[in-house]
Amino acid sequence: MRRFYLITNRMKDAELKTTNWIREELQRRGADCTVHVQEGNAGCYYTDSREIPAGCECIMVLGGDGTLLEAARDTVDLDIPLIGVNLGTLGYLAEVDRENLSGALKRLCEDDYTIERRMMLEGQITGETDCRRSYALNDIVVSRSGSLQMLHFHIFVNGHFLKGYSADGIIVSTPTGSTGYNMSAGGPIVEPSAKLMVITPICPHTLNTRSIVLSPDDEIEIVLLPARDGRTQQVEADFDGAHGMALAAGDHMRIIRSERTTAIVKLSDAGFLEVLHRKMKEEGGAL
Repeated sequence: MRRFYLITNRMKDAELKTTNWIREELQRRGADCTVHVQEGNAGCYYTDSREIPAGCECIMVLGGDGTLLEAARDTVDLDIPLIGVNLGTLGYLAEVDRENLSGALKRLCEDDYTIERRMMLEGQITGETDCRRSYALNDIVVSRSGSLQMLHFHIFVNGHFLKGYSADGIIVSTPTGSTGYNMSAGGPIVEPSAKLMVITPICPHTLNTRSIVLSPDDEIEIVLLPARDGRTQQVEADFDGAHGMALAAGDHMRIIRSERTTAIVKLSDAGFLEVLHRKMKEEGGAL
């Protein structure tokens, strides 16, 4: 690789010390490196895909998993591989830590890496007057955004009624997102190269709290039902923890596997279970 684009979360690298060091190191190795500091642009968070130079071979994302998820969404139409530099906490998605930055840049410039293709979700909300669509690498979450009032859903799969839920919300996760909100809500941890979707209820009002694992070719439909006391509820659908879209009773959320994928650059030879063990150990888990 010889052409890089750096996306930096300014909250993680406020003075751009790490960002500038990476740019100088890449240039010292004969590579081109563009750094764009995003100062708030409608429709995107950390970068504007229109400003990424033609011929860019790699997008390097400095921050945490949230920053990389935003970058994946902002650049979804470009199909440029991403690599994360962890300046946050655990960083399940980030491939590079501060202590191995120099070696990672060397390997990138010497084309010593592999590319993993991660499946994404496409969500479409259909209401009485509009139709909205967005994409997610981790998950799509339908949840309350106002009072602590329970929500009521019907879930359909391929047009057939599956189950009704009374819960705080519903998570539909990819394998990549299985270690995120899905895991926190008690859902299964899935090897990220797998192809499947996981439905996990959030705090369901039932004794049965199990997740449901579906084929990547299934079509999920979530129908938001009216509140039982007739009150208006504040509900939204979030794509990778952001980009909230308001929902109203009667709206339908259709979720399918997207034709788009996210390309993730891999440098480590460590398998998923080895990485999972290390991350769990770092946060004081039992693994």
